[in-house]
Amino acid sequence: MARRGLRRLGRRSPGALLSGDRRPSRPCGGLAGGRGRGQGAPGARRRCRRHGDAAADRGRSRAGSRCRRIAAPTSFRIRGTSGPAGNAPELRRSTMNAEPRNTGQDDATSAEGDLIRSAFSGLQAFAERIRKLETAVDAIADAGGDTAQAATRKLKRQIRSFEPSVTMIGQVKAGKTTLVNALAGWPGLLPADINPWTSVVTSLHLDPATRSGSGKAKFRFFDEDEWDRLLNRGGRVGELAARAGAHKELEKVRRQLEEMREKSRQRLGKKFELLMGQEHEYGYVDQELVQRYVCLGDDLGGNTSADQKQGRFADITKSADLYLGQPDLPHRLCIRDTPGVNDTFMIREQITVNAIRESRLCVVVLSAHQTLSTVDMALIRLISNIRSREVIIFVNRIDELNDPVRETEEIRTSIVATLKALNGPTDAEIIFGSAFWAVHALSQVYRDLGKASSKALLEWAEHKLRSGEVPGTVHETIWKISGIPALCEAISSRIDSGEGAEFEERIVRSARNIATSIEASRQVMSKRMEGDAVTPVAPADIGREVDAIARRSLDLLDAEMEKLISGLDGRLTGARRSFLGRATASLIRHLEDFGDHEIWTYDPAGLRLLLSSAYRVFTAKAMNTSEKIFAAAAADIRTLYVGAFQLSEDAATIEAPVVQNPPPPVILGSTIALDVKGNWWTNWWRRRRSYQSYAEEYSALIDAEIEPFLVSLRADHAEVYAQSARQVLKDFIDAQRAHLLDLANQTEIGVDTLRERAEAVATGRRDALSETVVFLSELKPRSEWRAAE
Repeated sequence: MARRGLRRLGRRSPGALLSGDRRPSRPCGGLAGGRGRGQGAPGARRRCRRHGDAAADRGRSRAGSRCRRIAAPTSFRIRGTSGPAGNAPELRRSTMNAEPRNTGQDDATSAEGDLIRSAFSGLQAFAERIRKLETAVDAIADAGGDTAQAATRKLKRQIRSFEPSVTMIGQVKAGKTTLVNALAGWPGLLPADINPWTSVVTSLHLDPATRSGSGKAKFRFFDEDEWDRLLNRGGRVGELAARAGAHKELEKVRRQLEEMREKSRQRLGKKFELLMGQEHEYGYVDQELVQRYVCLGDDLGGNTSADQKQGRFADITKSADLYLGQPDLPHRLCIRDTPGVNDTFMIREQITVNAIRESRLCVVVLSAHQTLSTVDMALIRLISNIRSREVIIFVNRIDELNDPVRETEEIRTSIVATLKALNGPTDAEIIFGSAFWAVHALSQVYRDLGKASSKALLEWAEHKLRSGEVPGTVHETIWKISGIPALCEAISSRIDSGEGAEFEERIVRSARNIATSIEASRQVMSKRMEGDAVTPVAPADIGREVDAIARRSLDLLDAEMEKLISGLDGRLTGARRSFLGRATASLIRHLEDFGDHEIWTYDPAGLRLLLSSAYRVFTAKAMNTSEKIFAAAAADIRTLYVGAFQLSEDAATIEAPVVQNPPPPVILGSTIALDVKGNWWTNWWRRRRSYQSYAEEYSALIDAEIEPFLVSLRADHAEVYAQSARQVLKDFIDAQRAHLLDLANQTEIGVDTLRERAEAVATGRRDALSETVVFLSELKPRSEWRAAE
């Protein structure tokens, strides 16, 4: 049935515009202007001229019942906005706040929900385990006293705020934003025609507990230091050009910055300086609001209100956080859309580096027409520092391939070969698909698919149907072969075994420890009420014992981490010295053999490999050291439970806290002067001087380029990890201190008071705690998230 429906769809797609047809063109409607480019964008206009309104009307009129248009037109309403920008009430087209005109839109929305729900079904098991874990925490709270309830409230806050995240990176014009819209189930939400000048990371915080259609937004602006670095020094490109003596390139950067400064002044006027470092928050989300902060749009030549509002703040917007309801997701999820890494000033590169560090999982989006090659070295450098299992490669826009079945295999082979040759993550999963097909399947509107895309869709569907992979209706089939469900499944699997598993293990251990403290308290109460001798324990004495454990454990951790960081410094310095020695020796040999008539280059891959190896040695040792010290602290506390309160070993089973994974050294993928090819080095090379001067200047230049790597690996990675490990250990000991002090108090209060407390706890609660302890003991979170591969 799906096969017949697809064939009908292929025959009924709009054909090419006849050469003699001069009817005025208009943008394709329905899905943010056609192929994921914003409505009214040049790409959308060209597409309409190619297909034509008449052909589109014929295609729509012949569409069968299985391919009919279901989505209703978006309604218009007047909304008053009094946000930070001080806008007056205005007529706004609202995609998220619009009231539907008929039930057709409800049907389409229901279909969208079914598709999203099925795509992320792999998260269902994880979400169910987390819900059961939250129920277990509630049972522990009901069975415990004030101390246990305070501890469980903290766990509940952690459970309810846990939000796994995935960062989308890739080539410009690879369709990242359209793909993000499809993953979120909101076709057209984010503008897909983001101007290459913008540097905004847009984070979609999707929450199934929030009703569909509701949302809020927060936009952060660059602070004065960041903006000053861009305008006065030309950003990272300006620094590189100045060091390499590329005066022509530096002048080009300065001209572009002057244009950017002038546009910002025209858009913002006197408010420009006041906005630096500020935030704007809104209680709603719609396309116009997003475009105002994210998409620059056209130059300031128009006079309309829309022209003045679109992209008004985009020059200075650093990040956008959109909080959206998506009840069809099994669990909360954050999807970060980055604008790419090959921007004019390399601002985006650093912002993308930070975005990757904030997410455990990374999806690399490539265009089927421009898959990985040596041109994409910046992208490959970034992902080469991430574990292979945490990288997913999505090859988008296969709808534009002439022969998708054959060409996708060629593309796969090419990607694997390129990653292998350039030391990339060769084991990363590769998925092929089309976000263009996906957004059409979500909205069930196919009138602007186009002849070429329909042909590719049919061929790809036939290929999938032959293998028995695609059952269901036409909408379900198109959704499945778009590759989005496969991508969602891969994301769900990585969360379940990665970031989610780590979080689950952390909560399980904490919950078990709280349950253990309650059981210990019950043993002490039972002994006293039965007349057994229980030696009173002064809370002050217990406090001193715990303080001694904390001091001993934290001091040991600090000392060991200091040694490891010192060792890292030594390895990094050795790597820098080794690289500079080899590079300058190679330079002198080149000068002796060829003189200064031929420009010499040197691949910095060896440097990155040495620095990465040094950092990974540190992380392996730091995790191992933390685990041992955490375990020793837990053993000391267990001994204190048993010795001070005469408990059995089984009644004082205290588990050490979870050792966190260190952040990947993504900073090593940042561009340095040695990565820049072309004419950049010409002026530097042609400055006449002795061979020794060449070597000395070159060594000084590269040394200055390497320094930020070394500083970041120490300050932003090693020291941050050491501080994080210290905080985890401190929080663990503080929590145990509270339980031990509560237990000490129970050895001093009267027996009658203990009886009253025991009677207040219903038998059902005691049984529930026992069942909860059994449930928690059976939970075995997956361990793939650990750094060791």
